Amino acid sequence: MGGMPLTDMPWWRWRTNVRSALHMLSDPVFHHECWLAGREGYGDVTDAVYRLVEDTWLDNWSAEKYIGTIFRDSAEAAAVDAAALRVLRIMHQVGADAPVSAYLEHHGWPEAVHAAREAHVMLTTNDAEDPDIPPRSLDVIRIMTRAA
Repeated sequence: MGGMPLTDMPWWRWRTNVRSALHMLSDPVFHHECWLAGREGYGDVTDAVYRLVEDTWLDNWSAEKYIGTIFRDSAEAAAVDAAALRVLRIMHQVGADAPVSAYLEHHGWPEAVHAAREAHVMLTTNDAEDPDIPPRSLDVIRIMTRAA
């Protein structure tokens, strides 16, 4: 696999946001300790979904479109597409303004978490980073994406 630094990608800031969203969506401990507990600084499920699809428009087209800019290869793109489709399906069923508990109680949530975890691990490992550290706060993500 031979990891690469995150900033080697042309649209690394978008990649940072996608990775952050996947990280939060893929971590059940985080869901309980941050989202369900209402811990500030991490947004909520809807915020994570929007970060996943906002700049990338993955709610309208495949991540394949971004190979070479946000995603390294078709394996990354396929993993991100799988995760995005699962969480978007749930968001459309429960509603964007639904409480965190509605997402976590949805019958498809475990599958969405699993798909997000697979994508998170792949992208993070390919960036030569540890996929098992806790998710970074949104403030840290903002600082990271301002740095060049």
